[in-house]
Amino acid sequence: MTGVGRARGARPWLGRDLAIDLGTANTLIHQQGRGVVLDEPSVVALSVETGELVAAGTRAKEMLGRTPGALRAVRPLRAGVINEPDATEQMLRWFTDRVGISSVFRPRVVVCIPSDITGVERRAVEEAALRVGARRVYLVEEPMVAAIGAGLPVTDTEASMVVDIGGGSTDVAVIALGGIVASRSTRTAGDAVDDAIAEHVRRNLSLLLGERSAEHIKVEVGSAFPLAREVTTRVRGRDLVTGLPKTVDVGSAEIRRAISRPVGEIVVLVRDVLDRCPPELAGDVLERGITLTGGGALLRGLDARLRHELGVPVRVAEAPLRAVVRGAGRCVDDFAALQPVLVDGHRF
Repeated sequence: MTGVGRARGARPWLGRDLAIDLGTANTLIHQQGRGVVLDEPSVVALSVETGELVAAGTRAKEMLGRTPGALRAVRPLRAGVINEPDATEQMLRWFTDRVGISSVFRPRVVVCIPSDITGVERRAVEEAALRVGARRVYLVEEPMVAAIGAGLPVTDTEASMVVDIGGGSTDVAVIALGGIVASRSTRTAGDAVDDAIAEHVRRNLSLLLGERSAEHIKVEVGSAFPLAREVTTRVRGRDLVTGLPKTVDVGSAEIRRAISRPVGEIVVLVRDVLDRCPPELAGDVLERGITLTGGGALLRGLDARLRHELGVPVRVAEAPLRAVVRGAGRCVDDFAALQPVLVDGHRF
């Protein structure tokens, strides 16, 4: 496990309720009374012949683009929703085994979902959680719990605005009096930025990149706004002309142009939610500003880009990658106080 002690054998914790941020890029689990006990990439390695799980999390991510013919490494969630149900179930079972879930002391489980999820996609999430041992499944919308995890006063009469940018989806919401007043969601997020980088390098540098290499470029030199000091990084891939390995240098200015379309779509989405917001609440946002959460919030200059484009104060939440699971964790630590934020509809 990443960043936490190993939980196997910790029998006193069996049956404690869980909050799961089942993300396209990473899965995080909060256990009641313990905090975040698991933080792993949402990747599995499966046997091609039997479909059985060979590895999950960090070890499986290291296999992306490197597996022999007998194995395939995949990300079972795409665009914020389950893409491969069987692989997702196996991954969840592997993760929950790490934190000590029991078939006898079955916990209640809170799962975070994008705000635009369909009924079919919602049922797929519920069923996956039930099959790995949940007693009951509750769903919470990611922007609401992201706001809670970022410390925003979601029950105030004055509005707060959160932009949660994950790997597969971006959720924007204006929240007041414990409810979402205006919101929109798009499947343009971190993965779309990686895809734009890979496509740019392929078309302009004749270099074929793997998924991990595109993500490396984003982390090292990606930016949404001009930097005081532009930076470069070296990346390796396969030359599309010769078919041989090749190394090139790419700079932040070039990558900024490459990702201009997905970044621009996120800016437009935020502006659209502000336009839909009632005038009184828009005034609150102008005063309080916008809070960025999720892994996409770490893209250099994104806060400056939004501030420049919208004329609204923008800040990045503390530990933005964990804002969603921290907010969902408060649901399992105090169900009664946070019952209103749970998604309405059928519950098991």
